[in-house]
Amino acid sequence: MAEPAPANPLSLFEFWPGSIFYTPIVLYWIAMGFRYGDFSVPSAANPRIETGGLCGESKGGILDLAGAEAKKWIAPYTVMTLARGARSEDTKIALAAMDAAGLHFPVVVKPDIGCNGTGVKLVRDRQVLNEVLASFPDNIRLMIQKLVDAPVEAGLFYVRHPDEPTGRITSITYKEVPVLYGDGSSTIEMLVRRNPRTSLLPDIYLPRLADRLDEVPAAGEPVQLVFTGNHCKGSIFRNGCADATPELTHRLDTLIKDIPDFYFGRIDVKAASIGELRHGRGFSIIEINGVGSEATHIWDSRTTLAEAYRTQFYHYRQTFRIGAANRKRGWKTCGALTMLRYWRKQRRLLASYPLND
Repeated sequence: MAEPAPANPLSLFEFWPGSIFYTPIVLYWIAMGFRYGDFSVPSAANPRIETGGLCGESKGGILDLAGAEAKKWIAPYTVMTLARGARSEDTKIALAAMDAAGLHFPVVVKPDIGCNGTGVKLVRDRQVLNEVLASFPDNIRLMIQKLVDAPVEAGLFYVRHPDEPTGRITSITYKEVPVLYGDGSSTIEMLVRRNPRTSLLPDIYLPRLADRLDEVPAAGEPVQLVFTGNHCKGSIFRNGCADATPELTHRLDTLIKDIPDFYFGRIDVKAASIGELRHGRGFSIIEINGVGSEATHIWDSRTTLAEAYRTQFYHYRQTFRIGAANRKRGWKTCGALTMLRYWRKQRRLLASYPLND
């Protein structure tokens, strides 16, 4: 089970700038690219997905690959494209798409191409839906998905080589949404600035609470600071690797094998409890991520820098090994220039999305 919360609210490197933390990883990727003669070898690790899921891939497109058995475990969803210019019809189109998919409020709206929870919105009714759709630029594809109201959110990292009969879980991360409790006299801003962890990260939390900073919650009243389960957006990550039981591994392996030629990535799930998850039941898949995903347990504040890099290097080494094996089987890599083009497209899109909930 997940370990108890640490005494230290943040690790040494937990919120280092990406340009610092990821530099050794980029250098490692370049070294592996020279070794394998192609910097885009990992794109063949999941060859049916754009860039293998490194960047610019469609979330809906990945879920659409699932076979009948895997679909039973995926939270219902639909994908729509916002109109170009005539935006007044967007809500009608969205409601029609929801009706066709059997979706009802509340739902989660998120960009079909995106990462790190950017632009993810919780939508409880038609009025909020209208506001959320209007906050995105024209011609953007959005996924609308059932809100899975379960208390446990986890990221399960799955790795299988093409010549292996079964895969394995190499990482489990439990994602905790930070919640503060009112005392009947302090404003929300005061609560944020007093908490041992949130006081160190005001730039993450305060902008999302801009309209509520002067509120004074009643004594014991919970204040949820973020909605999305993303570390860079403020969620707290806990190492749950010890919960990779044979039952859970077998269940996940069975489901992922029902997604053609998927060998590497993180499966984000919502579960009824940690106990149910350990038994390989009582969970719904909300997202499947490819080569660009991380074994996010490294963001547990107890993780050392050496452990984090060891984990990162291990997983990126696997993407090259799996991609090379698929290349020998006849799959093509996307090429470094295509990989760069998709990365630029994703970066441009991310900059255009509204602030996530």
